[in-house]
Amino acid sequence: MSVNVRNRWIVEYFESGLTYDDIAFTLSSVHQLSVSTRHIKRILLTLGLHRRRYSSLEDSIAVIRDELSGSGQLHGYRMMQVKCANRGIHIPREDVRLIMKELDPDAAECRLRRRLVRREYSAKGPNWVWHVDGYDKIKPFGLCINGCMCGFSRKIVWLNVYHTNNNPKVVGGYYLEAVSQLGGCPQTVRTDEGTENGVIQQLQLFFHRNSNSSYPPYISGASTANQRIEAWWSVLYRQCSEYWISVFKDLRTKGLHNGCFLDITLTQFCFTAILQVGLNFACCTPTAE
Repeated sequence: MSVNVRNRWIVEYFESGLTYDDIAFTLSSVHQLSVSTRHIKRILLTLGLHRRRYSSLEDSIAVIRDELSGSGQLHGYRMMQVKCANRGIHIPREDVRLIMKELDPDAAECRLRRRLVRREYSAKGPNWVWHVDGYDKIKPFGLCINGCMCGFSRKIVWLNVYHTNNNPKVVGGYYLEAVSQLGGCPQTVRTDEGTENGVIQQLQLFFHRNSNSSYPPYISGASTANQRIEAWWSVLYRQCSEYWISVFKDLRTKGLHNGCFLDITLTQFCFTAILQVGLNFACCTPTAE
Protein backbone atom coordinates (compact mmCIF):
# COMPACT_ATOMS: atom_id res chain seq x y z
CA MET A 1 0.00 0.00 0.00
CA SER A 2 1.36 3.40 -0.97
CA VAL A 3 2.17 6.14 1.50
CA ASN A 4 -0.17 8.54 -0.31
CA VAL A 5 -3.15 6.23 0.20
CA ARG A 6 -2.31 5.82 3.87
CA ASN A 7 -1.94 9.58 4.36
CA ARG A 8 -5.22 10.20 2.53
CA TRP A 9 -7.03 7.92 4.95
CA ILE A 10 -5.37 9.61 7.93
CA VAL A 11 -6.42 13.06 6.68
CA GLU A 12 -9.97 11.85 5.99
CA TYR A 13 -10.38 10.43 9.50
CA PHE A 14 -8.75 13.51 11.04
CA GLU A 15 -11.15 15.86 9.25
CA SER A 16 -14.05 13.64 10.34
CA GLY A 17 -13.23 14.52 13.95
CA LEU A 18 -11.59 11.28 15.10
CA THR A 19 -8.97 11.49 17.82
CA TYR A 20 -5.40 10.33 17.19
CA ASP A 21 -6.04 7.10 19.10
CA ASP A 22 -9.23 6.45 17.14
CA ILE A 23 -7.39 7.02 13.86
CA ALA A 24 -4.72 4.48 14.86
CA PHE A 25 -7.41 1.99 15.90
CA THR A 26 -9.35 2.45 12.65
CA LEU A 27 -6.25 2.00 10.51
CA SER A 28 -5.43 -1.19 12.38
CA SER A 29 -8.90 -2.75 12.42
CA VAL A 30 -10.23 -1.63 9.03
CA HIS A 31 -7.13 -1.29 6.86
CA GLN A 32 -4.75 -3.66 8.70
CA LEU A 33 -2.17 -0.88 9.02
CA SER A 34 -0.10 -0.58 12.18
CA VAL A 35 0.64 3.11 12.68
CA SER A 36 1.44 4.55 16.09
CA THR A 37 -0.34 7.61 17.45
CA ARG A 38 2.96 9.45 17.57
CA HIS A 39 3.63 8.76 13.91
CA ILE A 40 0.12 9.88 12.97
CA LYS A 41 0.79 13.22 14.69
CA ARG A 42 4.03 13.61 12.75
CA ILE A 43 2.29 12.86 9.45
CA LEU A 44 -0.47 15.39 10.14
CA LEU A 45 2.06 17.99 11.28
CA THR A 46 3.96 17.50 8.03
CA LEU A 47 0.73 18.07 6.13
CA GLY A 48 0.03 21.25 8.12
CA LEU A 49 -2.85 19.79 10.09
CA HIS A 50 -3.27 20.13 13.85
CA ARG A 51 -6.07 20.22 16.37
CA ARG A 52 -5.45 23.65 17.80
CA ARG A 53 -2.85 26.36 17.52
CA TYR A 54 -2.87 28.98 20.26
CA SER A 55 -2.93 32.63 19.30
CA SER A 56 -0.05 34.98 20.01
CA LEU A 57 0.17 36.60 23.41
CA GLU A 58 -0.04 40.10 21.89
CA ASP A 59 -3.29 39.34 20.07
CA SER A 60 -4.76 37.71 23.16
CA ILE A 61 -3.94 40.69 25.37
CA ALA A 62 -5.43 43.10 22.83
CA VAL A 63 -8.73 41.20 22.64
CA ILE A 64 -9.03 40.78 26.42
CA ARG A 65 -8.25 44.48 26.97
CA ASP A 66 -10.95 45.39 24.47
CA GLU A 67 -13.47 43.11 26.20
CA LEU A 68 -12.59 44.54 29.61
CA SER A 69 -13.39 48.04 28.35
CA GLY A 70 -17.06 47.05 28.02
CA SER A 71 -19.33 44.43 29.57
CA GLY A 72 -16.42 41.98 29.70
CA GLN A 73 -15.30 43.49 33.00
CA LEU A 74 -18.16 41.56 34.63
CA HIS A 75 -16.98 38.21 33.23
CA GLY A 76 -14.81 35.62 34.89
CA TYR A 77 -11.89 34.02 33.09
CA ARG A 78 -14.01 31.09 31.85
CA MET A 79 -16.48 33.37 30.09
CA MET A 80 -13.62 35.54 28.85
CA GLN A 81 -12.03 32.47 27.22
CA VAL A 82 -15.31 31.84 25.38
CA LYS A 83 -15.44 35.47 24.28
CA CYS A 84 -11.89 35.18 22.95
CA ALA A 85 -12.75 31.99 21.05
CA ASN A 86 -15.75 33.72 19.48
CA ARG A 87 -13.37 36.34 18.15
CA GLY A 88 -10.96 33.76 16.76
CA ILE A 89 -8.46 33.92 19.62
CA HIS A 90 -7.50 30.58 21.17
CA ILE A 91 -5.70 30.81 24.45
CA PRO A 92 -5.35 28.51 27.50
CA ARG A 93 -7.74 29.30 30.34
CA GLU A 94 -4.94 29.81 32.86
CA ASP A 95 -3.36 32.41 30.57
CA VAL A 96 -6.70 34.23 30.37
CA ARG A 97 -6.87 34.35 34.17
CA LEU A 98 -3.36 35.74 34.50
CA ILE A 99 -3.89 38.37 31.79
CA MET A 100 -7.15 39.53 33.37
CA LYS A 101 -5.47 39.73 36.75
CA GLU A 102 -2.73 41.94 35.33
CA LEU A 103 -5.02 44.18 33.23
CA ASP A 104 -7.73 44.66 35.85
CA PRO A 105 -6.54 43.54 39.30
CA ASP A 106 -9.32 45.37 41.18
CA ALA A 107 -12.08 43.57 39.27
CA ALA A 108 -10.30 40.25 39.74
CA GLU A 109 -10.12 40.84 43.48
CA CYS A 110 -13.82 41.73 43.63
CA ARG A 111 -14.77 38.56 41.80
CA LEU A 112 -12.54 36.54 44.10
CA ARG A 113 -14.28 37.89 47.21
CA ARG A 114 -17.71 37.00 45.91
CA ARG A 115 -18.22 33.37 46.83
CA LEU A 116 -20.43 31.13 44.73
CA VAL A 117 -23.98 31.28 46.04
CA ARG A 118 -25.91 28.22 44.96
CA ARG A 119 -29.59 28.48 44.30
CA GLU A 120 -31.73 26.42 46.63
CA TYR A 121 -33.79 23.77 44.89
CA SER A 122 -37.40 23.43 46.03
CA ALA A 123 -40.33 21.21 45.11
CA LYS A 124 -43.63 21.28 46.96
CA GLY A 125 -44.14 17.55 47.19
CA PRO A 126 -43.89 14.14 45.53
CA ASN A 127 -44.46 14.18 41.76
CA TRP A 128 -44.55 17.97 41.73
CA VAL A 129 -41.66 18.14 39.25
CA TRP A 130 -40.37 15.38 37.03
CA HIS A 131 -36.90 15.82 35.54
CA VAL A 132 -36.40 13.99 32.22
CA ASP A 133 -33.07 13.53 30.44
CA GLY A 134 -31.14 11.17 28.15
CA TYR A 135 -27.85 9.46 29.01
CA ASP A 136 -25.50 9.04 26.05
CA LYS A 137 -22.34 7.53 27.54
CA ILE A 138 -23.07 4.10 26.00
CA LYS A 139 -24.70 5.48 22.86
CA PRO A 140 -21.62 4.90 20.64
CA PHE A 141 -22.23 1.18 21.18
CA GLY A 142 -25.92 1.36 20.26
CA LEU A 143 -27.47 1.45 23.75
CA CYS A 144 -29.37 4.59 24.71
CA ILE A 145 -30.70 5.34 28.19
CA ASN A 146 -33.53 7.69 29.13
CA GLY A 147 -34.50 8.51 32.69
CA CYS A 148 -36.90 10.53 34.79
CA MET A 149 -36.57 11.56 38.43
CA CYS A 150 -39.01 13.07 40.92
CA GLY A 151 -37.47 16.34 42.05
CA PHE A 152 -38.89 16.14 45.58
CA SER A 153 -38.10 12.55 46.60
CA ARG A 154 -35.36 11.84 44.03
CA LYS A 155 -37.16 8.62 43.22
CA ILE A 156 -36.48 7.30 39.72
CA VAL A 157 -39.77 7.33 37.84
CA TRP A 158 -38.32 5.41 34.90
CA LEU A 159 -34.90 4.37 33.68
CA ASN A 160 -34.99 2.49 30.39
CA VAL A 161 -32.46 1.38 27.81
CA TYR A 162 -33.36 0.99 24.16
CA HIS A 163 -31.87 1.36 20.69
CA THR A 164 -32.64 5.10 20.69
CA ASN A 165 -33.46 7.94 23.05
CA ASN A 166 -33.98 10.51 20.27
CA ASN A 167 -37.34 9.24 19.06
CA PRO A 168 -40.10 11.40 20.61
CA LYS A 169 -42.56 8.51 20.42
CA VAL A 170 -40.27 6.24 22.44
CA VAL A 171 -39.64 8.85 25.14
CA GLY A 172 -43.32 9.77 25.14
CA GLY A 173 -44.14 6.10 25.66
CA TYR A 174 -42.02 6.04 28.82
CA TYR A 175 -43.97 9.04 30.11
CA LEU A 176 -47.39 7.53 29.32
CA GLU A 177 -46.45 4.24 30.96
CA ALA A 178 -45.36 6.05 34.15
CA VAL A 179 -48.53 8.17 34.21
CA SER A 180 -50.65 5.02 33.78
CA GLN A 181 -48.87 3.15 36.58
CA LEU A 182 -48.99 6.07 39.03
CA GLY A 183 -52.54 7.08 38.14
CA GLY A 184 -51.68 10.70 37.41
CA CYS A 185 -49.21 13.14 35.92
CA PRO A 186 -46.86 15.63 37.62
CA GLN A 187 -47.54 19.32 38.00
CA THR A 188 -44.44 20.15 35.95
CA VAL A 189 -42.11 18.27 33.64
CA ARG A 190 -38.57 19.67 33.25
CA THR A 191 -36.51 18.69 30.19
CA ASP A 192 -33.80 20.08 27.99
CA GLU A 193 -34.62 21.59 24.60
CA GLY A 194 -34.10 18.44 22.55
CA THR A 195 -36.69 17.42 19.97
CA GLU A 196 -37.01 14.00 21.61
CA ASN A 197 -39.17 15.60 24.32
CA GLY A 198 -41.83 16.95 21.93
CA VAL A 199 -44.40 14.22 22.63
CA ILE A 200 -43.97 14.58 26.40
CA GLN A 201 -44.54 18.31 26.07
CA GLN A 202 -47.76 17.87 24.10
CA LEU A 203 -49.09 15.20 26.47
CA GLN A 204 -48.29 17.24 29.55
CA LEU A 205 -49.99 20.33 28.11
CA PHE A 206 -53.02 18.23 27.16
CA PHE A 207 -53.37 16.76 30.66
CA HIS A 208 -53.24 20.28 32.15
CA ARG A 209 -55.50 21.94 29.58
CA ASN A 210 -58.16 22.69 32.22
CA SER A 211 -55.77 23.46 35.05
CA ASN A 212 -55.92 26.84 36.79
CA SER A 213 -52.53 26.44 38.43
CA SER A 214 -50.09 29.33 38.19
CA TYR A 215 -47.22 26.86 37.76
CA PRO A 216 -46.24 25.95 34.19
CA PRO A 217 -46.93 22.31 33.25
CA TYR A 218 -43.82 22.07 31.12
CA ILE A 219 -40.40 23.74 31.34
CA SER A 220 -37.48 23.32 28.94
CA GLY A 221 -34.05 24.85 29.07
CA ALA A 222 -30.33 24.15 29.18
CA SER A 223 -29.27 20.69 30.30
CA THR A 224 -27.02 22.21 32.97
CA ALA A 225 -30.09 23.70 34.68
CA ASN A 226 -31.82 20.31 34.87
CA GLN A 227 -29.73 19.67 37.96
CA ARG A 228 -31.67 16.94 39.74
CA ILE A 229 -31.24 14.21 37.15
CA GLU A 230 -28.02 15.60 35.69
CA ALA A 231 -26.38 15.15 39.10
CA TRP A 232 -27.76 11.62 39.39
CA TRP A 233 -26.02 10.45 36.20
CA SER A 234 -22.75 10.40 38.14
CA VAL A 235 -24.38 7.98 40.60
CA LEU A 236 -25.48 5.76 37.71
CA TYR A 237 -21.95 5.85 36.30
CA ARG A 238 -20.43 4.55 39.53
CA GLN A 239 -23.08 1.92 40.14
CA CYS A 240 -23.70 0.58 36.65
CA SER A 241 -22.59 2.24 33.45
CA GLU A 242 -18.86 2.45 34.24
CA TYR A 243 -18.65 -1.35 34.10
CA TRP A 244 -20.42 -1.59 30.75
CA ILE A 245 -18.42 1.22 29.21
CA SER A 246 -15.26 -0.65 30.20
CA VAL A 247 -16.60 -3.91 28.73
CA PHE A 248 -17.47 -2.34 25.38
CA LYS A 249 -14.19 -0.43 25.16
CA ASP A 250 -12.30 -3.66 25.79
CA LEU A 251 -14.20 -5.27 22.91
CA ARG A 252 -13.24 -2.35 20.67
CA THR A 253 -9.59 -2.52 21.75
CA LYS A 254 -9.48 -6.24 20.92
CA GLY A 255 -10.94 -5.55 17.47
CA LEU A 256 -14.23 -7.29 18.28
CA HIS A 257 -16.34 -4.15 17.94
CA ASN A 258 -15.51 -1.63 15.22
CA GLY A 259 -18.76 0.35 15.35
CA CYS A 260 -20.28 -1.06 12.17
CA PHE A 261 -23.99 -1.71 11.80
CA LEU A 262 -23.64 -5.44 12.45
CA ASP A 263 -21.61 -4.99 15.65
CA ILE A 264 -24.02 -2.40 17.02
CA THR A 265 -27.03 -4.59 16.19
CA LEU A 266 -25.46 -7.61 17.91
CA THR A 267 -24.62 -5.47 20.95
CA GLN A 268 -28.23 -4.33 21.17
CA PHE A 269 -29.52 -7.91 20.82
CA CYS A 270 -27.16 -9.37 23.42
CA PHE A 271 -26.94 -6.65 26.06
CA THR A 272 -30.17 -4.62 26.11
CA ALA A 273 -32.02 -6.92 28.51
CA ILE A 274 -28.93 -7.48 30.68
CA LEU A 275 -28.26 -3.76 30.99
CA GLN A 276 -31.92 -3.12 31.85
CA VAL A 277 -31.57 -5.47 34.83
CA GLY A 278 -28.64 -3.37 36.07
CA LEU A 279 -30.62 -0.17 35.59
CA ASN A 280 -33.54 -1.59 37.56
CA PHE A 281 -31.17 -2.36 40.42
CA ALA A 282 -29.69 1.15 40.25
CA CYS A 283 -33.20 2.61 40.54
CA CYS A 284 -33.65 0.88 43.90
CA THR A 285 -30.40 2.22 45.34
CA PRO A 286 -30.91 5.23 47.67
CA THR A 287 -29.48 8.49 46.38
CA ALA A 288 -27.08 10.26 48.72
CA GLU A 289 -27.86 13.86 49.61
